[in-house]
Amino acid sequence: MRRARFALALAFLAPVAGSAAPAGHWVASWASAQQVPEPQNSLAEADWTDATLREHVRLSLGGTRLRVRLSNLFGTQPLVIDAATIARTADPAGDAIEPGSMRPLTFAGATEVTIPAGADYLSDPVAVDTPPLTTLAISLHFPHAPARQTGHPGSRATTWVAPGNQSMAPSLQRAKGVEHWYQLASVEVDAPGAASVVAFGDSITDGHGVGTDRDTRWPDVLAWRLQVSSAIRAVGVLNFGIGGNRLLLDGLGPNALARFDRDMLGPPGVRWAIVLEGVNDLGTFTRDAPQSPAAHQAHVQRMLAAFAQMEARARAHGIFLIGGTIMPFGASGYYHPDAATEADRQAINRWIRAPGHFDAVIDFDALMRDPAHPDRLSPKFDSGDGLHPSEAGYRAMGEAIPLRLFAH
Repeated sequence: MRRARFALALAFLAPVAGSAAPAGHWVASWASAQQVPEPQNSLAEADWTDATLREHVRLSLGGTRLRVRLSNLFGTQPLVIDAATIARTADPAGDAIEPGSMRPLTFAGATEVTIPAGADYLSDPVAVDTPPLTTLAISLHFPHAPARQTGHPGSRATTWVAPGNQSMAPSLQRAKGVEHWYQLASVEVDAPGAASVVAFGDSITDGHGVGTDRDTRWPDVLAWRLQVSSAIRAVGVLNFGIGGNRLLLDGLGPNALARFDRDMLGPPGVRWAIVLEGVNDLGTFTRDAPQSPAAHQAHVQRMLAAFAQMEARARAHGIFLIGGTIMPFGASGYYHPDAATEADRQAINRWIRAPGHFDAVIDFDALMRDPAHPDRLSPKFDSGDGLHPSEAGYRAMGEAIPLRLFAH
């Protein structure tokens, strides 16, 4: 009797031949940090009801199989998507897809998926030939609006919204464009031997000021450089910037520590990360009123403790953590920092540069500052607001990152 029960147990444990696709080596090739869109960046309920969203994303790594991660992270009720497709775009700025490239997305073999509140959901692997730096169109049909939207307002890429189920349409009818991503977390590729680097930061990483569909943020520049380098081509770049992000407090999205495990430790294949955070913590601290010397000292210590938390978590997961120094913002009319704020920035940058903290340092401060006024951005890199780089500044940032950091 025992032998019979043991054999029966083995039968239940044994895999069914031909029941599963090869496991593969999955690496995130594109991703965005999820948040609740502000009212001005949300879609109206009518735009969701029996509607198709065709969202454009540019991969960093290429591959022959991929899968898409949909998100209902901030939803309060289950979310239904009853049709989904993926294709290469015919024009990154338009809604048309490249003929012959469209594939349906399935979920456990079904074309419809219900994503629980607070959850993400991976599609089944699908065969799509995607060279590096390919722009994809991911089309999702929604019968009803999400109970609460999840997305990324700072897409700097066009999403097309069209009535009805047009997920299989080669071009959309009666579509309108918006510059946001919705319910879309990442695209992963099956890429043996590949890995990715996370760019983790605020609006400077998110690309504030970059033109729509131009892909000229500093992480985009880094992704391009990696792909034209034959020695380091198997490295992707994931942009997890959020406008207004802070280390310690929520802003337009979750604070850096609250999202760290999900955005840096969660994506498959992450081996390196670049952290560029802190300018908004410094700026908001004194924006409305000056603070005492003791309060400044305590604020700096809290920020340094947050960086130390990131180091400990990253190292526990085998991630090579690269610190970016905080760039000058003395000419910012929004934050109008004083001498005490500049002293705080200098203190934090000294800590970032000091050996024994980050595994490597990229000195964005030294790169971007005005030699004549070190507390300000160089005029050749300033977008005009004293805080955010211009596209020339983002290009300089991406070009300054040593590729040798990512050698396997």
